[in-house]
Amino acid sequence: MDVQAKQFDIIVIGAGIAGASVAAELAKKAKVVLLEREAYPGYHTTGRSAAIYSSTYGPSTIRGLTRASRDFYKNPNSEFATTPLLNPRGILFIARSDQNETLDMMAAELGDSVTSIDGALATEIIPLLRKGYVNKALIDKISFDIDVDTLHQIYLREFKSSGGELLTNADVTGLNKSSNKWFVQAAGEELQAPIVVNASGAWADHIAKLGGISPIGLVPKRRTAMLVTAPPTLNIASWPMVVDIDEEFYLKPDGGKLLLSPADETPSVPCDAQPEELDVAIGVDRIEKAFDLSIRKIDHKWAGLRSFVKDKSPVAGFDPSSDGFFWLAGQGGYGIQSAPALSRTAAALILGRDIPTDIQDEGITAADLSRTRMGLMT
Repeated sequence: MDVQAKQFDIIVIGAGIAGASVAAELAKKAKVVLLEREAYPGYHTTGRSAAIYSSTYGPSTIRGLTRASRDFYKNPNSEFATTPLLNPRGILFIARSDQNETLDMMAAELGDSVTSIDGALATEIIPLLRKGYVNKALIDKISFDIDVDTLHQIYLREFKSSGGELLTNADVTGLNKSSNKWFVQAAGEELQAPIVVNASGAWADHIAKLGGISPIGLVPKRRTAMLVTAPPTLNIASWPMVVDIDEEFYLKPDGGKLLLSPADETPSVPCDAQPEELDVAIGVDRIEKAFDLSIRKIDHKWAGLRSFVKDKSPVAGFDPSSDGFFWLAGQGGYGIQSAPALSRTAAALILGRDIPTDIQDEGITAADLSRTRMGLMT
């Protein structure tokens, strides 16, 4: 077996944003192969994300990783970064009168990161909101749209320039350990390395089971999105993203159109997710109730999977039960905005180094990311 297998220091499974970013970091120090089950990287969740950079969005661990990612987004320091990764957007969290308590709790948690405004001012900012619908709102003025494709390509190109090898159409069909080495069967080949990084998104528990490792309880959840034409009388380019305080919907300018979502989180098996007509209808209904918008035609619709463990924070660390098996999963809907810091954190842990100081300064510890937290060790 040793003679036939192609040998590497590290095998990374999954070439979405999680796998591509950590592979790029690791390839600077090690011989790395990156496996992608589809014909090209980012086909699933990464390629379907309308990501926004916001340090007010997500659980506390995600917010810390997002803050620690800001310097990279502002200055990627890469020859492959030829255009800005961030463009100003802002987020407006809106609440009806029956949602005031939720909004007040968020305002207390986020502190100076947001500004409280009344419903009248919210409607001035977004004139498409129905008058009287919003009672109170919070505005985050320091959020940004992320150029997801450019970010992903920077990492893939950095990976290749460091000597990394990318294999596409490489569905993992076998994973086993022998003599402290992992053997992976994919794309008709057998690959060998002492370390395997499981960055396979919605398929992460499936990959673990192939290797005889207990799952972390990952639940892929389908989210639906659609694009519609904006009213021609409105200049939407500078509008912030509008998010219902209970995340029942959101609306966001996107390429001259309006991107809408019911913010659904329907549990799903790992798959090539497609939008369900019921979810599209629910999204249209919620948007039309909040906005003075009559949706008669949907220009484009799609769905993606956002995968979570029960506390909605990522899992990044070696599995306690099996040496050399590293989890990088459960980023949920926050994987893009947190990728620069999470990839550096994961690479440090894989290479046996301390988490970078700037990331530690945001309160991130290895324990926060370990599968042993919150009963994730089964």
